[in-house]
Amino acid sequence: MKPPSDIQTQLLQLSFLSLLSITFLLHTTLSYTHRHLLTHPLSLSSALCALLYLLHRRLSRPRPVLLLNYSCHKPPPHRKCTYKVCESFLRQSSHLTPESMEFMRNIYLKSGLGDQTYAPPFIFTSDQVPTLEYAVQEAQEGMFSAVDSLLRKTRIEPGLIDHVIVTSGSFSPSPSLSSHVVNRYGLRPDVKSYNLSGMGCSSGIIAIDLASRVLKSARKVQYALVIITESISLNWYFGENRSMLVTNCIFRVGCAAALLTNDPSQHRDAKMELVDSVRTHHGANDGAYRAAFQEEDGKGNTGVSLTKDLIRVAGLNLREHIKILAPRVLPLSQLGYYVFSVITAAVAGGGGSKPAVVPDFTAAFEHMCVHTGGKAVIEQVGRVLGLGDEVTEPARMSLHRFGNTSASLVFYELGYFEAKGRVKRGDRMWMIAFGTGFKVGSLVWRWLCDSTQESDNPWNDCIDEYPVKDW
Repeated sequence: MKPPSDIQTQLLQLSFLSLLSITFLLHTTLSYTHRHLLTHPLSLSSALCALLYLLHRRLSRPRPVLLLNYSCHKPPPHRKCTYKVCESFLRQSSHLTPESMEFMRNIYLKSGLGDQTYAPPFIFTSDQVPTLEYAVQEAQEGMFSAVDSLLRKTRIEPGLIDHVIVTSGSFSPSPSLSSHVVNRYGLRPDVKSYNLSGMGCSSGIIAIDLASRVLKSARKVQYALVIITESISLNWYFGENRSMLVTNCIFRVGCAAALLTNDPSQHRDAKMELVDSVRTHHGANDGAYRAAFQEEDGKGNTGVSLTKDLIRVAGLNLREHIKILAPRVLPLSQLGYYVFSVITAAVAGGGGSKPAVVPDFTAAFEHMCVHTGGKAVIEQVGRVLGLGDEVTEPARMSLHRFGNTSASLVFYELGYFEAKGRVKRGDRMWMIAFGTGFKVGSLVWRWLCDSTQESDNPWNDCIDEYPVKDW
């Protein structure tokens, strides 16, 4: 499907408004008598100025940022990481001590993950050694699967793509992952590519935010392909540090791709419009900075340490984040209640006290895609925001079905909403995610259509089984 060019769109707008102006002026000329025109010589010029001002406003206002569609990678069935597969891997591993194995078993059983998550390719090989080749294979399988499906659905030719943004928190090969995409799809030589790394599980929010800024600043119609992936093969930890072993138990394979545009003519075909985005960075605080950290253990094994302080940091910085987000999204009644509680708490207990209440964000959003960093993270977000189980259900079920796929998991939650048929046109949706550093990111969307059951929805084969009760 080839959309009209930006010049064609503006010419149509200009022609319509010019015709409207001429019609108005002609009507005014025929309606007023010669004497009236002599009495009010500025009538026509004032009307013309007003119409030219409206024309200027129409052609210069910021372009919308529309999500045409998205796709989530679903690995083949033989990559499912069942409890049996995990046990087999542990028994064959020569790198893990019995104590580490037992610790991982206990974490897995309490993690909230089910038996249908997906593991990286090296887990299913005879030697079970993670190599660069396996890491690239994992990344390419996810990216190409998601993008192939996305382009089929949107019917957008690769040659129309102006920007490619690829984000992977901990895997940054050379050539970059964005170069892999440019090569695979034969993108134009003038395509602008961006490769984000080291941004943690919030990098999906960051990538969409970057795409929106690029599209809003463009002077013509453009398309941005955003790919949110992770490759966990080379980050598998084989040491004895328990804070690093946790990542082996909860991180799984996943990838999402999204196509965005600033073309107003695509409004009817798009799924959502991006209303707002908010990003906060709390890395100036040492505790937040060190809460999730990649480093070597005492024996030189590299891993990502998830400290015991991570949940506290997530809750504290979430409160700081919503102080910025709340005024931008809450209705006046909730906003006034929140401001009053902050003032009351400050007067009663000093400026360092947390507010007595947290605003009701369900008054601002019909749906929420909560960061699925793990069972404890979901529960902490629920406590801080006062959310019931029905609100956090998509996050909990996504963790159960797909595990922690890092930044892409909010899009698997999106798929859950659509598979359940819960989204209606005009609904507001909040995506929120945390990342190393420590970062918190939010996206505010408005749905432009009712949810649809698409053939590539990753929940199609199991949605009737959810929600599960034994999470």
